[in-house]
Amino acid sequence: MREYKVAILGATGAVGQEMMKILAERDFPVAELHLLASERSVGKEVTWKGRTLTVELACDAAFEGMDIVLGAAENDIAERFAPAIVKAGAVFVDNSSAFRLDPNVPLIVPEINPEDAKKHHGIISNPNCTTIVSLTAINALNAISPIESIVASSYQAVSGAGAGGPLELAAEVEALREGKTYEPKVFQYQIAYNVIPQIGGEAFEGYTSEEMKMQNEGRKILHLPELKVSCTCVRVPVVRSHSVSLVVRTKEKISVEQAKEAIAKAPGCRLVDDLKNRIYPMPLDTSDQDIVFVGRIRDDLTSDNGLNIWCCGDQVRKGAATNAVQIAELLIEK
Repeated sequence: MREYKVAILGATGAVGQEMMKILAERDFPVAELHLLASERSVGKEVTWKGRTLTVELACDAAFEGMDIVLGAAENDIAERFAPAIVKAGAVFVDNSSAFRLDPNVPLIVPEINPEDAKKHHGIISNPNCTTIVSLTAINALNAISPIESIVASSYQAVSGAGAGGPLELAAEVEALREGKTYEPKVFQYQIAYNVIPQIGGEAFEGYTSEEMKMQNEGRKILHLPELKVSCTCVRVPVVRSHSVSLVVRTKEKISVEQAKEAIAKAPGCRLVDDLKNRIYPMPLDTSDQDIVFVGRIRDDLTSDNGLNIWCCGDQVRKGAATNAVQIAELLIEK
C-alpha cells in the first residue's frame, strides 16, 4: 500500500492533537507526519506511534513534498497558507470556515456527499461541527423525502471553543466552590451553572455566524439550495460532545417508524431511542467516539410533515478531526 506525506497545520491545538490521535487509530498510511505550528511551539517534541516528532515552523516551504495537509488553524492562517499548499501539489483538508462557502471548494461529510470530494482543486473544506453532527443524524430522512426546513437549537460543549474552554469551566466551578470570583477569559460570561445563548458574532438579522452555518453549509452539503434553517446556538456547561434538537420538515410525510428504521441503518448513526426505559442520546455517552447518536424521534405537533429529533455527537472528533481524516481517506481511495 502506498504511504503518504501528511502535515498538520495547527498541530498543537486541540483539533490538531486529535487529528494525530485519529490518524493513528484509523491506521492511515503515513510515510511522514509533519507537525506545523507558530514560532512559540517550534522545537516541542511529541510522541506519535512510537516515533518522536518535532514541531516545525508553519511556512510556505514546509509544504514542499507533502501529499495531504490537514488544517486545524484559524481562518487567517488557512487563508495565509492555502496558496502555498496548493502550489506544492498537496491537497488541503481545512477545518476552518475560510473556504466552506467558496463554490470551487467541496464541503464534505463523507457519510453524505463523498462524491463531491472528487471535484476539488486542491482545497476541501470540513464543515462546522454542529452542522456535521446534525446532518449526519438526519441525512437518511432526506433520502426518503427532500428536507424543506429545519428548526434547530444546539447545546454546545465548552471544548468547542478550544482547549481553554474546559479549563475555564473547571476553574470557575472550583472558584465558586471556594467562594471566590473568577474573571471569564474564554467565554463572554461565566459558563459554570449557566448557558450563554450566543456563539459567534451577529451575522444576519439577529442570527449569529454560528447559527447561519447550519443553513448555508447544509444547503451545499445536502444539495438543497432552497433549504431554510432557523437556528439558535447555545453554549452549555458540558465538557465535550454537542447536542442538537431538530424539527425537520420534509416534502412528503415520513412516519416515526420509517424515520427510526432509516436512521438505524444510516452510516455514522446509532439509533438510541427508548423513552420508556430512559434511553436517549447524551453527551457523556457520545464523547470520545465517532458515531452520532439519534433519538427522541416523534411527530412534530405543529406541522403535518415534521419530525422532532434529538442527537449528540463528539464535536472534536466527528465534528472536526475525524471528519477531516475521513476526507483524507476518500482522497487515497481515488
